[in-house]
Parts: sequence; C-alpha cells; structure tokens
Amino acid sequence: MEQYADILIIGGGLSGTTLAVQLLRLPGQRSILIIEPRAELGRGEAYSAVELGHTLNGNAARMSVDPDNPNDLTQWLTKHIAAGGWPQSREQQVPVSELFPPRGLFGVYVQQRLAEARVVGAQHGSTLEHVCAEAIDLQDDADSVLLTLRNGQRLRGKRAVLATGMFPAARTPQTQSSGLNAAALDPWDVAAMRELDPQSTVLIIGSGLTMVDAVVSLEQAGHRGPIEVFSRHGLLPHVRRQPPAWVDFLAENHNIRTPRQLLHELRRHCRDAIAQGIDWQAPLDTVRVHIARLWSQATDVQRRQFVRHVRPWWESHHHRSPPLSAALVERLHGEGRLRIHAASFKGLEASCNDGVNIRVRPRGETDSRVVKGAALINSSGIEYDWRRVARPLPQQLLARGLVQPGPLALGIAAAAEGAVLNAEGQASNRLFAMGPPLRGMWWESTAVTDVALQAKALAGRLASRG
Repeated sequence: MEQYADILIIGGGLSGTTLAVQLLRLPGQRSILIIEPRAELGRGEAYSAVELGHTLNGNAARMSVDPDNPNDLTQWLTKHIAAGGWPQSREQQVPVSELFPPRGLFGVYVQQRLAEARVVGAQHGSTLEHVCAEAIDLQDDADSVLLTLRNGQRLRGKRAVLATGMFPAARTPQTQSSGLNAAALDPWDVAAMRELDPQSTVLIIGSGLTMVDAVVSLEQAGHRGPIEVFSRHGLLPHVRRQPPAWVDFLAENHNIRTPRQLLHELRRHCRDAIAQGIDWQAPLDTVRVHIARLWSQATDVQRRQFVRHVRPWWESHHHRSPPLSAALVERLHGEGRLRIHAASFKGLEASCNDGVNIRVRPRGETDSRVVKGAALINSSGIEYDWRRVARPLPQQLLARGLVQPGPLALGIAAAAEGAVLNAEGQASNRLFAMGPPLRGMWWESTAVTDVALQAKALAGRLASRG
C-alpha cells in the first residue's frame, strides 16, 4: 500500500522542520509527510546533543529560525528562562541575546515553533505527519515521486525535498572506509568516555568545532589525561566574540567579485579595525550575507583555489568556537594537557595492546610516524561528498541519475531555486533540495540563518506550484 501526500520532506532535522514550519504558515491546504528515523523532529544530528556543555557556536541573536524576526530565539529564551528553564544561563551574566544555548535546548525551541505552526496550518486545512523511518530509495515517475522506506512502506508525493542535513564524518559510513570510525569513539558520547582510564592518552583527528565538542565531552566524562590533536594545518577555531558593527564594505563595493579580491579587501579592513582598537571579527562578520553571491559567481578554478589554499583559515576564523568551550580548550592547552600537531592522518596501525595506534605525517616532512593512545576520536568534520556516503538513499539517487555531485563534489547540484539537477543537468519539476546538500552551490549552506532563509524561499515556491 502507498500513502500519499502533497509534499514529502526527507529529513526531519533543522532543515526539514523549518521547511515544514514555513509551509504550514502559508495559506492553502496541503498534506505534508516528514520522513525522519529519529523519534523527535527538529533535532537531527546537530541538536540531539543532551550535554549542557555542547552549545551552539553562535549566540542567540544570530540563531533565529524565523528569517522575518532575527530576535525570535532571544525572545523565546527570555520567556523560557523566566519560566525557570535553563537556570545555568544566569552563570554567564550577559544579556540573553549574547547567550550560547545548549544545542539540546535549541532543539526544544525548534520543536515549539513547529507545534505553533501546526496550529496555524490546521486553520488552513493543512496536515503534517512524522513518518518515523529511514528513506532508502526514490523514483521520479511521470507525475509524482515514489519513496521507499527501510520498513518496506512506500510513500508517494506530488513533490519531494531532500532535507537530509549534514553527514558527520564520525557517524557516517563511507564507501572508501579507512576503518577510522570502527576504531574511534563518538565525539559526543560522554558515557563511552567515562569507561576510559581518566589519565590515559586520547588521540583526536581534526582540530575544528567537532574537536572542541570532543574535548568538552572528555572533560564532562572526567578525563584528565593528555589529549593529542592532529590536523593538516594545526589550526584551532577562534573564539566567537561580540564585536561592534562595521561598515558593509561588500555592499558598497560591487567590484569585489573573486576570492582573491575578497581576501585582499577583508585583510585591509581587519587591519584598519585593529588600528582603531576594534575587534578584527567586526569586518569579518559583514561578509556572511554576501558569501552565496560571491561563491556562485566564482569560476570553478577560483573555487578550487579557495578550497585548497584558503578554506582552513576561513573555517578557523569564521566557524568560531563558543566562549565557554574555547576557554576550556585554551586552559587545557595552557596546562600542556592538550597539544595540537600539524600532521596528516595516514591510517591505523596494528596494536598489540588494548589501545590504538595511528600513523601520521607531520606537515612539511616526508616521513611518517606512529602515535599510540588509549582511545581515538574522529573529529574530521562533515562529509559533503555524497559519493563517499555509504547510506542507501544518497547511493540510490546517484545510481539512478536523479542527482549529480555539486560543484567540487560538495553536496549535490541544483538550480538556483533549489530544483535538483539530474545526471544530464536537467532541473527536476518534483525533486528539490535545501540546506547542507547545497553546500557546493552556496558554500555556506549549513548555518541556522542560511537554512531558515532557504526554507522560507523554497516553501513559497512549492506553495505556488500547487
């Protein structure tokens, strides 16, 4: 038997839930199914965290899921705290807009906005149902989309949206597996880390925000031993601060079109800010709203140059760490317990004890060496190349030619309005995508504000098509 709906949303994390919220708010009657294997909507990989120490890496003023109200999260948090929720927030002694909420609490906020949208949708005659299962195959028929679930159920819809969210490298099986995940601890599994000898040495691959989360997890698990971090460039995320406003120089100068021009002008503005005693993060924060335009108009050569030469520094400066987490990393680094090594991971080595051995090659050297530890954590970030994601739906979509890799193999290709491009480059009339799968199209397509804007725009397009 097949269940039918006007719109099938594949993925019920932040992307799928915000899209559902926007669809439910629009006038008109429509049926919506969200296909999400987790028991709760609105959480996904990012907001299923249960530890208070795993916080957003942006303050409340930057994390609204309502593109029409940038203060939405701040307002929700204000009421939530006043009602007795999140009592630990008072320890930070800053305005609510500057708080960095726990990711689990942010998931509650998203769920409440969905509950409110359901009420509005019911007034229009719209319905939303959560189908708690994993989608494993999709077929694009003449006038509809047919989705097959792992439990054998089939769903048919007028249109479907790939809102699959992120594939964390630590939790994603890969087609070209190094065996790393099989030997590694989950960066967010505090319970598993409590089983370690508190004084043992822990090895971490990757030095970005996932590494910061892993260090927080170790601290909360009571680990007090050495932590050895290995990444190609050995760069740590900068701490996120609250700089004053800076002139939007990209809005004033439309001659800046290439990554090289952007970096040259950005460095100049950062130097000017520092000379005036202003935080260098102020000019950097003005760039965010222009990234999609700059990335989409860049050539493939320019994009490759950016990814190869600039990306590590861009991410360490732009994807910054929440203050409390950054303070922990800084303290452990100062104590000598946490050490950062610029070295490439070359693979696992056989171990004759209960620990784990890895082979790394220090940056600038030709010879590799073996490093021993009691445990290993994969904090290498997000896997954006769908060809490497060993999960049924991405593999089936690629095999059927319904999608093609996006620019630089980042996510999948789509038209500007979100319609997915098939293997022949034709835009689908029934299959759309939003959020992290469009990383190659817009570069920054993962943050809350990016996802919220895409959700509103795509909801409007889907509603206008009937």
